[in-house]
Amino acid sequence: MKTNLHGLLLYCRAGFERECAQEVIDHCGEAGHMVDAEAQAGSGFVLASADGRALHALARVLNWRDLAFSRQLLWRGKTVEGMSAGDRITPLVEAALDLAPAYTDFFIETPDTDTAKSLSALTRKLEGHLGQALDDAGAFTEDRTAPRLHVLFTATDRAIVALSWPGRRSEWAGGIPRLRMPHEAPSRSTLKLAEAFHSLLTEEEQLRLLKPGMTAVDLGAAPGGWTWQLVSRHIHVTAVDNGPMKGDLLETGLVLHKREDGFRFVPRKPVDWLVCDMVEQPRRVAALVARWVAQGLCQHAIFNLKLPMKRRYDELQLCTDVIAEALESVDKKHELRFRQLYHDREEVTGYLGVPGKAPSARKKRR
Repeated sequence: MKTNLHGLLLYCRAGFERECAQEVIDHCGEAGHMVDAEAQAGSGFVLASADGRALHALARVLNWRDLAFSRQLLWRGKTVEGMSAGDRITPLVEAALDLAPAYTDFFIETPDTDTAKSLSALTRKLEGHLGQALDDAGAFTEDRTAPRLHVLFTATDRAIVALSWPGRRSEWAGGIPRLRMPHEAPSRSTLKLAEAFHSLLTEEEQLRLLKPGMTAVDLGAAPGGWTWQLVSRHIHVTAVDNGPMKGDLLETGLVLHKREDGFRFVPRKPVDWLVCDMVEQPRRVAALVARWVAQGLCQHAIFNLKLPMKRRYDELQLCTDVIAEALESVDKKHELRFRQLYHDREEVTGYLGVPGKAPSARKKRR
């Protein structure tokens, strides 16, 4: 499908525009293409530009899952400015058809910032009218390989028109998952692990790697939000924390609470999963998780890195190097992915796993 690409549009957490911009510049550079990025602090998005040949080449290789600080990866067309209150639809449809001839569906979105929240009433009002106008213009197709249209309103009279490709984007509007807080869970941190499973694992991996009867260790478990998320999937958990566990977790028969130091604890037998949400220096956590996988204590791990206020992107690169060096020293292949989740704050969440390892459910807890 022929497209008229003007650049990239990436959504991110407000305040992390610089990290998002630096990451996409580095990632595109590794692919052999130079891009420039514009990052306005607090905007909640980043604009990146390159020549047309580079953009079309990157469109074939750049994937949202490869970027830690980007909630969504889009390919932008025109920025529609000066729209009149009487007719915003006509210029938006024209810009959409200039970008691509057809779409599977569309999202109207706003940046995830306090300032942009005032635009939500407008976008809700326009959604039905824009959908009808696009349909009347023949802009929709049943071809599931076609792109999705995104219209990002940044002001009442200004919107960026962009598209995303299936398999290389977040499927959530705005890149933000809509997860409900389970009333039985001991803490809201359970949403963080739930989002991590959805964001860091594919659907196939979730089915293959999160089976009832598997085993896990939760380091820094108290009060039990991450343990609850594992137990809800009928996974046996050794919860390691000197603090108390809340709720009815210990009554499920799936949880063994160990009041020990998470950095010193070692399981008697290897487990399928390690999860870790401890407030500690990020490189120390990275080294701990890497050691567990390198020594075969677990096959898969999800963990949080609490980033410093300054040089956050650089710190993540250092943690990546710590993990890579530890695994390479024992000649163990691995997969490492990072994402700054919607439920994260000044942190990123990582997945580290041994490729090709599909744990099988165990009848006995280890």
